[in-house]
Amino acid sequence: MELRHLRYFVTLAEELHFGRAAERLHIAQPPLSQQIQQLEKELGFELFHRTKRNVQLTEAGQVFLGEVQQILRQLQQAIQVGQQTSRGEVGQLVVGFVSSATYNILPNILRDFRNRVPGVRLELHELTTDQQLEWLRSGRLDVGFVRPPVEEDTFNWEIIFQESLMVALPETHWLANQSHVCLKSLANEPFILFPRILAPGLYDLIISLCQQAGFSPTVTQEAIQMQTIVSLVAAEMGVAIVPASLQNLQRTGVVYQNIQESTPKVAIAMIWRRNQTSPTVQRFLKVVRQFRELQEINYLG
Repeated sequence: MELRHLRYFVTLAEELHFGRAAERLHIAQPPLSQQIQQLEKELGFELFHRTKRNVQLTEAGQVFLGEVQQILRQLQQAIQVGQQTSRGEVGQLVVGFVSSATYNILPNILRDFRNRVPGVRLELHELTTDQQLEWLRSGRLDVGFVRPPVEEDTFNWEIIFQESLMVALPETHWLANQSHVCLKSLANEPFILFPRILAPGLYDLIISLCQQAGFSPTVTQEAIQMQTIVSLVAAEMGVAIVPASLQNLQRTGVVYQNIQESTPKVAIAMIWRRNQTSPTVQRFLKVVRQFRELQEINYLG
């Protein structure tokens, strides 16, 4: 028994006329009659009562029709799910991100992806860069948003967002009312910073900027999350150099000031395993790239 036999049967059951059914199926009437007879022989019971004037379903044919229609609906649903899966439109995606990404591009990316691909369930994990690399290696993470660079050649990564650095100061600080802060003026200040292992690229950049200004920062407090660093600044525990998007974290007791010296941009990168073939991951990468391109067009415009 082949699938086409079932389709021929359903069409004839709907038309109850060999000529009209053959026309719908784009075949001649004799082959249709032969296929129905072959199906009945294989099933072991008659599907239709045939006379010269009409065609009617037998009682067994009526019952068989209901079951076949259900099978065809399930088959169509299976085809649809398979097509959606191949396009990355269903399933689950596990996404990691550094905390600071939530203050710039990440919320818009997630909203855009959910609007475009509502059939994919997002599982989100706030993780440091080194934790995301570990999760990617073990297969617990599909895509990450990290602070580059990443040295391992087992990953692919693309920069999707860049921004300037700023100084976060307690609002009572003597530099809080300045329009720009010269880094050299912070030489004797206690600094709040994150451990280097969490994001070595950003850490080394901050240390290098201070050294170019003629001093090595005195780190008196460390914190894992950017939010915690800003909170410690508000508590007057020290000053911090942070990505500019942290301004979106409104915290009483903190002011953000531009740095007088020219500083390089710091980035957020999207990262995934080099051998990743999941259609859902590929769809996510495509949405992120399209979003980034649109942001660049709007910026240039």
